[in-house]
Amino acid sequence: MTSNPDPRLEQAANRPELDPLSPESARPGRGWFSIAALAVGILLGTLFLGTGKARAAWQEIAQLLSLQGKPEPASANVLSEHETEALDQMTPQSQAQLLLERSINHYRGANEEIAQRVDSWRGRIKLDQHLNSLFMTALNSDDLRVRAAAIEVDLACRNLEKSAATVDRLEHDARFGKQGPRANALWDIALLGNRGIEPERAAQILLASIHDQNVNIRYWAVEGLAYLGSDDTIAPLLQVFHDDPSPMIRERAACGLAQSGMLSEKQRRSAVPQLLDFADDASLDPETHKWVFQALRDITGQSLPHDPAAWRNWYNSNDGHWTPVTRDSQ
Repeated sequence: MTSNPDPRLEQAANRPELDPLSPESARPGRGWFSIAALAVGILLGTLFLGTGKARAAWQEIAQLLSLQGKPEPASANVLSEHETEALDQMTPQSQAQLLLERSINHYRGANEEIAQRVDSWRGRIKLDQHLNSLFMTALNSDDLRVRAAAIEVDLACRNLEKSAATVDRLEHDARFGKQGPRANALWDIALLGNRGIEPERAAQILLASIHDQNVNIRYWAVEGLAYLGSDDTIAPLLQVFHDDPSPMIRERAACGLAQSGMLSEKQRRSAVPQLLDFADDASLDPETHKWVFQALRDITGQSLPHDPAAWRNWYNSNDGHWTPVTRDSQ
């Protein structure tokens, strides 16, 4: 399953590589060269103290720079005073880019700044190549608060006021519009619902389209349910995953249940019993069965074989309760 939710927004995200010796590389967040230089300097310094100490020093540095192990903080991960002081002098576009990048990297204060400023960005920022790249990265974060920041930025880029009046304006297109405007309206209503604007009404509008004859409309209705992220979207997503005639739509429903979208870890766990039934369902084709096991793995963090009995035994042995295997617990 893939977690990229929005093919409309896929753009080339190639950016020129920075010269590590250039002033650009000295900006906050561009310090890989200085880290490497520091490591070399420490190592060379210890050479004067003896080979044994040099080896020990290098082993400590190598451990910090290793790709394995738990996350290793590079700093206190807080938005710097320099950045907060400079924000008011920056354009809305630059503010959005900086703060979304900091949100992606879990800098404390970034999401608060986005929440404070996002209404003033509406209609004044655009999803250009740089911001789109950040948006897609944030939308696929393992942190729902970062995904929420991405949604806020997208709504501002699309000049959508967070109000019931906006849903009123979009509803006709979402139900009866031509393919392009209808797909856009379904997506917009889903994002507004996720941000607390008429979520129950948003669910009903989306549910009215999950069995549409047009596969593209079904795609955006299913995608919208995943991003709406309310409890009452889980059962329809499971039903679509099991029954929709299109493999593409079944895959999107599976991904929405397992990984993408705005469902919480607790909400995704509630789908596991039904997914275990799907694993035993001989009526499902091999590819859908494969997606069932992938969804189970994504939700639980367990690496079990594609065997219904193995998953059922694991689930029963834990009485339906378990501690998910996460990045920090590995």
